[in-house]
Amino acid sequence: MQAPKAIIIGSGIAGMSTAIRLAVQGFEVSVFEANAYPGGKLSVFEKDGFRFDAGPSLFTQPQNIEELFALAQEPIEEYFQYESVEVACRYFFENGKSVTAYTDIQKYATELQTQLNEKPESLQRYLTAAANLYQRIGIIFLDFSLHKFGTWFHQRIFRALGTVRFSYLFQSMNAHNRKQFKSAEAVQIFNRYATYNGSNPYKAPGMLSVIPHLEQNQGTFYPTGGMISITNALYQLALKKGVQFIFNTKVTSIQEKNGRMEGVMAQDQFYPAPIVVSNADVYFTYQHLLNNASKAKQLLKLERSSSALIFYWGIRHTFQQLGLHNILFGRQYEAEFKHLFETHTLIDDPTVYINITSKLEAAHAPDGHENWFVMINAPANKGQDWQGLRTAARKSIIEKINRMLGVDLESMIVSESIMDPVMIEQQTGSFMGSLYGTSSNNVFAAFLRPANFTSQIKGLYFCGGTVHPGGGIPLCMKSAAITAQLIQSDNIHLFK
Repeated sequence: MQAPKAIIIGSGIAGMSTAIRLAVQGFEVSVFEANAYPGGKLSVFEKDGFRFDAGPSLFTQPQNIEELFALAQEPIEEYFQYESVEVACRYFFENGKSVTAYTDIQKYATELQTQLNEKPESLQRYLTAAANLYQRIGIIFLDFSLHKFGTWFHQRIFRALGTVRFSYLFQSMNAHNRKQFKSAEAVQIFNRYATYNGSNPYKAPGMLSVIPHLEQNQGTFYPTGGMISITNALYQLALKKGVQFIFNTKVTSIQEKNGRMEGVMAQDQFYPAPIVVSNADVYFTYQHLLNNASKAKQLLKLERSSSALIFYWGIRHTFQQLGLHNILFGRQYEAEFKHLFETHTLIDDPTVYINITSKLEAAHAPDGHENWFVMINAPANKGQDWQGLRTAARKSIIEKINRMLGVDLESMIVSESIMDPVMIEQQTGSFMGSLYGTSSNNVFAAFLRPANFTSQIKGLYFCGGTVHPGGGIPLCMKSAAITAQLIQSDNIHLFK
């Protein structure tokens, strides 16, 4: 019997992960990618002797990748290697204080006590609660479809209900964190985790306090070769399992008839398949591939997540006080988020994130130099004057780094590239440049996020950061797992 065909639109992390899972199930899988390379946002480029990971820079939950290789019965060590890191992040404040967030919880607790006068038990209590929240509730939200009745009629739901606290649902993340820590700096550190899914800690629910569990309890890691090695490993695994990649080929429409999937159109050619999975932005999918303007308009009612403004700087200097991940906090954190989500602009003193992979792999920069990935949160693209915003932000960032690190950074920049929300939208198909689709700025956000399937068209599914359970590498891989499981349970008849 000939294997049933499945088409994946987009070769992002979720698209490739879904392709691998479907190939293991027995599908003949083809992945259509508009770019000349796989990976979506998770790409790399080199310039002037510097190597930069272009997109996501934080690696947590390696078990998601290990699970995929185990499922495919392939030895992961032949494709992918990684190491744990001792420090999750280095935090710097304008008042001169700094905190090293060790991945060892005891050392981290001691650091918070020494630097911020926080009681060690405050961190331990917070992370224990985060772990419990993840095990009882987080797994339901992240590992199962919230849009299937079967998810809610299981004994795990009743166990989870006993874990839910008022503060998780009906208080903001900031309000929740203020009850856990007494110093403004510690609250700011743990508020920052809302940005991991493009949200506002002063609006998003306390439920997001589960996020530190991934980084602190489960560990922070670094993939050998940089983040691009994740893309390379998944691409090679997909090829090994027989997945076909069709690059430089943009899907222009999804074809259905009488509510059933028929295939896709790409470069004026029809490709039939009873199963189609869109790893493209779900808004883009409905608006342009399905020509369903009403559904697309409905999706626009959901607030978009934040985007990013990134400067890739080759630096002629080495900084001992900086590590792999670094944060220089802004002085007006709440106002910063009001700028992002209410006035849709940039504050003049933004929080600055600096990622330096040459700290762990010297070959990523020339001798005596460092490769800086410098990012600030930015609003989704609404037609702002991005040239003006880029110029102003560059000035603000350099002044901030000079002030906080005591340097003349401008004289050290020997290479520069820039990425803004418009470019993110153009290169990755992320509508309005939003990195995570919709924000989580209300208690119902998880339920409002689009599902991994549609009941309107049998055989059409969705994966990736704009659908359940959300954006970021771990959640995109979980999205792939949910989507593949739905396809398997819905389409057993295709293998009979």
